[in-house]
Amino acid sequence: MKPPIRIGIIGLGGFAASHHHTVARLEERGHAKLICTCDPNPAQFLGDRQNWRFLSRSVQVFDDFRAMLDACHHSLDMVVIPTPIQLHAEMHAAATARGLAVYVEKPPTLDHVELEKMISADSRARKSAHVGFNFIIERPRLTLKARLLAGEFGAIRGATLSALWPRPASYFSRNNWAGRLLASDGRVVLDSCFGNAMAHFVHNLLFWAGGPELFSWAQIAAVRAELYRAHAIEGADTFFVETDTATGITLRFALSHACAGASSHSEVVLCDKAVLRYAVGGNFEIRWNDGRVERDVLEPFDPLWENHLDYFRYLRGESPRPATTLTDSRPFVALNDLAHISSRTITAIPPAQVAVARDEKEQKEYLYVAGMATAHDNFLVRGIWPGTGGWGREPGEVVTLADLPRFHETVRSMAGK
Repeated sequence: MKPPIRIGIIGLGGFAASHHHTVARLEERGHAKLICTCDPNPAQFLGDRQNWRFLSRSVQVFDDFRAMLDACHHSLDMVVIPTPIQLHAEMHAAATARGLAVYVEKPPTLDHVELEKMISADSRARKSAHVGFNFIIERPRLTLKARLLAGEFGAIRGATLSALWPRPASYFSRNNWAGRLLASDGRVVLDSCFGNAMAHFVHNLLFWAGGPELFSWAQIAAVRAELYRAHAIEGADTFFVETDTATGITLRFALSHACAGASSHSEVVLCDKAVLRYAVGGNFEIRWNDGRVERDVLEPFDPLWENHLDYFRYLRGESPRPATTLTDSRPFVALNDLAHISSRTITAIPPAQVAVARDEKEQKEYLYVAGMATAHDNFLVRGIWPGTGGWGREPGEVVTLADLPRFHETVRSMAGK
């Protein structure tokens, strides 16, 4: 049995709790050993610490991540950073300054300037960081991507993502940065369905359109976007984004939290010979132009378990690279930033088109936009922007990477700063 990977986790609450649950299970199997953790208020999590058996596992608990790293870095192989988006960069810098490998949750940052600093800082670590975009390593996804690259389905002509994830009002008050463009100290947050909650799926679509290597992502050439809000938040809860890649493929994204009912998402890749449809946690389908259909149900997939194990293999030298590096995240971060620049403003959806659905079982209310699903179809299939279809705005301007210097000014203006 190989020695366990020695881990420090920054954080106890929020999504850090999910990592604690996973690492505890991995430790039971001998794959990992949690050495230390921290939180500004560790006493708040006494019950969780007991449930995770910190005392019997000899886990050291600190109230500051720097103190934790100073005390424990010689005993660690990696650090997990599942903290608020605006804290990732400084925590990553502190870990890499001590030579430590980092598992940083998605998104690594939503500021392209900060991402470049993180990429530079990562060179100080013994191993490259892994960014927690969960679904890249699904075996069926990798198999289909290899078939795409081999030309089996013909050239890719386009790809689309539709994602509807209802969120109650309480979701936007889950912490002090939810739904915000900027943190209270002015740091970029951009918490949204596109940049955070459903960022996995956006990153997935860029992965489908990448090449010529298996682990490659589409490079952004031009972007146009319309951003909307139905909830009373600073940021956007609904995104319509179109991008042309450097290889001439058009990608369209339609995502929203302003909806009700069951969550849904679909990644579609349009090729010369076939159409591929992939739904995480569901199934995939290949519909050939000659009438043949391949279809299969996806096997159960535990994202955190599988991504930790995949990163462990890389740290041990058993695989050549992490599933997603900070450099691989450039297209995603640039796309998110350019979508804000293109839209210029976040448009409030007309109140007459917003209604409330109450879930009696959950005892929660959901704001939803009448016709949201139709707006998705019109945009993804027909290229009709919702602004020209009744939501009261002009389409965003076409922007390129050369427009990225306008990013910070645009976000401050959106936030009224």
